[in-house]
Amino acid sequence: MASLSLYAPLEGWACSLDDVPDAVFAERMLGDGVAIDPTGDTLTAPCDAQVITVQPTGHAITLRTAEGAELLIHIGLDTVGLKGEGFETLVVAGDAVTRGQPLIRFDLDRIVCEARAAVTPIVVTNGDRFTIAHRATGAIVASGDPLMTLTLLDAQAQQAAGDGPSALRTIVVPLPHGIHARPAARIAEVARGFDASVTLAKDGDPVGATSPIGLLSLIVAHNDRVTIAATGAQAAAAVEAVAELILHGIKEDAAPTPPRPTSPAPRDVPAGAIAGVTAAPGLAIGTVARWDAQDLDVPRDGCGIAAEEAAFTQACTALSAELTGKAAAASGPMRAILDAHAAMLSDDALLNTARAGIAEGQSAAYAWRAAIRPQADALRAGSDPRLAERADDMRDLERQLIARLMGVEDAGVTLPDGAILVAEDLLPSQFMALDLDRLAGLAIVRGGPTSHVSILAAARGVPTLVALGDTLRDVAIGTRVILDAGSGWLHPAPSLETLADAEARVTAATTRRADALARATEECRTADGTRIELFANCGSPADAEFAVRNGAEGCGLLRTELLFLDRETAPDVAEQTADYQAVVDALDGRPLIVRLLDIGGDKPAPYLPILGEENPALGLRGVRVVLAHPQILEDQLKAILAVRPLGRCRIMVPMIAGVDELLKVRAVLDTLTGGARDVELGVMVETPAAAIGADLLAAEADFLSIGTNDLTQYTLAMDRGNAAVAGALDGLHPAVLRLIGETVRGGALRHRWTGVCGSLASDPLAVPILLGLGVTELSVAPAAVPEIKALVRDLDLAAARDHARAALACPDANAVRRLAREFAR
Repeated sequence: MASLSLYAPLEGWACSLDDVPDAVFAERMLGDGVAIDPTGDTLTAPCDAQVITVQPTGHAITLRTAEGAELLIHIGLDTVGLKGEGFETLVVAGDAVTRGQPLIRFDLDRIVCEARAAVTPIVVTNGDRFTIAHRATGAIVASGDPLMTLTLLDAQAQQAAGDGPSALRTIVVPLPHGIHARPAARIAEVARGFDASVTLAKDGDPVGATSPIGLLSLIVAHNDRVTIAATGAQAAAAVEAVAELILHGIKEDAAPTPPRPTSPAPRDVPAGAIAGVTAAPGLAIGTVARWDAQDLDVPRDGCGIAAEEAAFTQACTALSAELTGKAAAASGPMRAILDAHAAMLSDDALLNTARAGIAEGQSAAYAWRAAIRPQADALRAGSDPRLAERADDMRDLERQLIARLMGVEDAGVTLPDGAILVAEDLLPSQFMALDLDRLAGLAIVRGGPTSHVSILAAARGVPTLVALGDTLRDVAIGTRVILDAGSGWLHPAPSLETLADAEARVTAATTRRADALARATEECRTADGTRIELFANCGSPADAEFAVRNGAEGCGLLRTELLFLDRETAPDVAEQTADYQAVVDALDGRPLIVRLLDIGGDKPAPYLPILGEENPALGLRGVRVVLAHPQILEDQLKAILAVRPLGRCRIMVPMIAGVDELLKVRAVLDTLTGGARDVELGVMVETPAAAIGADLLAAEADFLSIGTNDLTQYTLAMDRGNAAVAGALDGLHPAVLRLIGETVRGGALRHRWTGVCGSLASDPLAVPILLGLGVTELSVAPAAVPEIKALVRDLDLAAARDHARAALACPDANAVRRLAREFAR
């Protein structure tokens, strides 16, 4: 079946129609689609199309594509009431428009203040001919990003009206705003309920009443005359029903407009700076270099089927061997990414599609692009942001294989020392090819914070901002800029004062880092001699080696899910054992805490059947998954028990809510060990239930470790993946701190130690409060170990306890942070 790609006509937050506060759209009366809560002020064409109508008030437009898809784009809700004020239409009915062409400019501030909402539905109104195969929701989109993929259904002949009874009636439309989107949807819904062909006409040819697009094309205003006609068995009843609906059944006086919810205020961005999304924190000052990678031109026609088939097979074999070899020599995120690329290259469906194109006479390069590009577009248009970012991997694989087929090498980019590399987007293989010794930071126009490039950059400590938007394209090569990835902005033209301040901060940070690193191997104790264990969070042997070099005393959290993701089958016991043993060996005698598989929710695996959930964060996650799939749990426990020396690994159970879950894991472990307690079994405290019941858990667990990221989102009832609220999430909220204190108290009652392995442990402002609350172990990012050790070394624990008590009495997180900054001075 043919497909059609639609691209975001606005920048903003893409969401489901379910989230639109209007029944007409939420209940799909006009058709299915997506919505965008805009952050820009220009509506552009989502594809090449013809303009069918532009509403006189400028708030809505309808388009028809060459494939016959009919699209309605409705800017805001109840914006028809603005009577055209704040809207500037740039096209007229009948115009042919191209993808990305501006259609309507609008005053976003006015819409936000005066309309019911700014959220803008993009609806496919002829769903009888098209279905939506993929759509992008739950993510920030830039104008021009993939939004929806439509599939054309098999064409069906239009049924003739027939020779049945007919009826006719002319009425004057009383609707204050005429027949706009909401009345059109209601009319179409009513007309579909009768065994009759119903039309409406206004000074011209009639249009089908079941087509909202057709009804909108009539441009029916208040007091216009329309003729309703019908033919068929129920013609008279259909005409009367539609007339009655228009005359008396549509109430245009809306209920009082509820106040528009406000998103959390963004962090302070200096005047003239460009705001972005942090992918890897850090501060850098450098000279802009640019990488504008373009698609290679490929010929459509091949040089013979046999020759192209042979070339394709040879290129696939060579690239597969290269990827496998690189993966064997790599570790951590880089190895996982290379393994994922190799797995995709062996996908039979993908290869067979390309070979089918070659058999039709296409060149191997053209056939490969035609096979893989739609798959990448489909991922980008999907509702799962994590899967959408995996589209980069498919584009990367496309580029690598085509380069081999064309006999060319990626020219890459030559970096000056201390470069800030600006790119439209960056693929994993392109990042791996960069001279990291010359790279000071990355600034990406598009991208996402969980893309593979973001993961690689964070692993290598390269400050990185993504989603900086179109303004970044205007920053000239050679410009000296400030990239503050921690605060989320890039300044393309800093003042001398701003530049001097940034240079001083970089110098001070470098000095602090050097001093901390020089003493990093010393035992971690507070100024008054209290012992604090300082561990590191790791995902691979390479992370563990780096952590040890930085002075880590062990690994307080091994993220085992990295071994389970981006693959078609679960790793077996032998593979898991080898991975865990490699981390133990890298730690060179230091302890390792292995977190059991934490998967589900925002971290799905294709081989674990987890049905779609309305709220994955509250569904099958963490320990619930492994208890639902006992073989996964048993295999992982067997692998941990096989690591030598026995007891070097401790086991930690994620997402515990009650003692019963822990006891079920303990029972499996006891069965495997014959009841011997040679391996410690602890829990992650990530739910308020676990924090409040810490004393009960501590009666069965050997230790408690607090995951502050999830504990914060569950305590504050804010989804950390929801951009509308994520900015307000702060683990220093007094409610979260009180739960941390309660966890420590509950553990102490059973003489169990409590640690923190979430992001608060790496936050210098949070560490004194955590220790003041009684935490005795911190597990931080490997790069942060020296500085957190240095901070603990200068800390007086009695003062920290007083500070923690003051923090618990603060009204909100901002007040806690102000208090923490004063304490840090």
